[in-house]
Amino acid sequence: MKAVRPPLFLTLAAAVVAVAIALPLVYLVIRTAGIGGEELWQLISRPRNLMIFVNSAAMAAVVTFFSALISVPLAFLTVRTDLPGRRLWLVLTTLPLAVPSYVGSFTLIATLAPRGSFLQILLEPLGVKELPSIYGWPGVILAITLFTYPYMLLSVRSGLQGLDPSLEEAARSMGYNGRETFFRVILPQLNPSAIAGGLLVALYALRDFGTPSLMRFDAFTRAIFVQYKASFNRNSAAALSLMLVALVLLILWLEYRVRSRAAYYSRGSASGRLPKIVKLGIWKWPAFAFCLLICGLGVALPVGITIFWLMRGLNSGYTFPNLLPAVLNSVLAAGLAAAATIIFALPIAILSVRFPSRITAIIERCSYIGFGVPGIVVALSLVFFGANYLPVLYQTLPMLIFAYLVLFLPQSVGTVRSSLLQVNPQIEESARSLGRSAWQTLTEVTLPLVRPGVLSGAVLVFITAIKELPATMLLAPIGFNTLAVQIWQATENVDFADAAAASLAMLLVSFGSTLLVLSQEKLSSKT
Repeated sequence: MKAVRPPLFLTLAAAVVAVAIALPLVYLVIRTAGIGGEELWQLISRPRNLMIFVNSAAMAAVVTFFSALISVPLAFLTVRTDLPGRRLWLVLTTLPLAVPSYVGSFTLIATLAPRGSFLQILLEPLGVKELPSIYGWPGVILAITLFTYPYMLLSVRSGLQGLDPSLEEAARSMGYNGRETFFRVILPQLNPSAIAGGLLVALYALRDFGTPSLMRFDAFTRAIFVQYKASFNRNSAAALSLMLVALVLLILWLEYRVRSRAAYYSRGSASGRLPKIVKLGIWKWPAFAFCLLICGLGVALPVGITIFWLMRGLNSGYTFPNLLPAVLNSVLAAGLAAAATIIFALPIAILSVRFPSRITAIIERCSYIGFGVPGIVVALSLVFFGANYLPVLYQTLPMLIFAYLVLFLPQSVGTVRSSLLQVNPQIEESARSLGRSAWQTLTEVTLPLVRPGVLSGAVLVFITAIKELPATMLLAPIGFNTLAVQIWQATENVDFADAAAASLAMLLVSFGSTLLVLSQEKLSSKT
């Protein structure tokens, strides 16, 4: 049978993505070439660097595991059960994405540190003089898990909304009870969504800088930052970055091996019936307590601490700053980033699912590399190419959006791909047989069916881009101040009131965008 060639516009869009991905890697190779072969091997084989490699890989694996333990139950509880306040929990459980990791980690330290923390002060009358240390492994696992599990949650929830209710009805008719139906029918159908979200969690854990630094945990991002900022040795930092890229490629290879190649068609094959809401019965209040615990640590705690800092500043005569310019700049940049990534994620996802080949598989897998590379590495690579080859674009908004595209494209690719896997290709083939062109089939058939994945990808990119710091600082136009930059500057100046005000503004903006996406998801589920 003759292979079907993909449409030209999909191929061209994928080529743009390939170029975008290549730039940071070319920069790292150029920088690393400045190191001699023997010196490079000594740097790579240094015991400390090997320990950092193991630490980073183990941290990513453990964080992904705990994120799955949180995300899959939360997705099912907020979509398919009679959980009290289900729609409210659906919003609250995604809000930890809006909390910058360095702010969230600092609030955890302020609450749980061995000495001088809020919890230690409360327990001191009971004879507790010192709490167990939160620094190192416990702190980094807790913090990164709390503020990254929504990546998997949004992906799994999008997949759950696309399942065909008739599959569960068939399982019930065969005598399966609720537990057996979940583990034998529903959970296997969620594999593509869970794996896509887990990949994002693992890569984010590798690229996060704020949490490992505050928790005193040796990870690649911390070592790379020290080389760039402390020793000004960009060649050594580039070599460490290539080690991190190698780890990212290893994770991508493992993800490809464990990812099921089976088809998961359901969206578009159902009769339009909504799935039945599961009655929790005696498990209603334990489920409620589970949601309360997760949101308490991931949302209420950071918000409460930042409000405490803000109120303390106001009581000391602090004047609330004018944050409107920073809010508008943040929304503009993050909104453009969300639109750009969706535009380029759709061709990548469609090529990988509908036109599988070695080339499309490589492009789709490599699109995840940028998300695993620290923002400072991507930003410096664009500074290098912009200053030397495209000075007209240096420190302009288009270059900043291009950096966001490189960094956050996988967030859209993963959610769109998992949704596309649930669309039976026979629906698109029927549209083509009825005379629709490839473009008409995409806009009139495919896009409406993968709308939940598109919306989830857009909100993921928006919320992540709005708190991106290194790329924004290095590439944004002069005077283009954002909330993330304002929070960082306030933290550098030990001005916690300013940091709290900007953090709360960021939370409000992200909360509004989440509500918008959830309302759109609700509408799409009714159509």
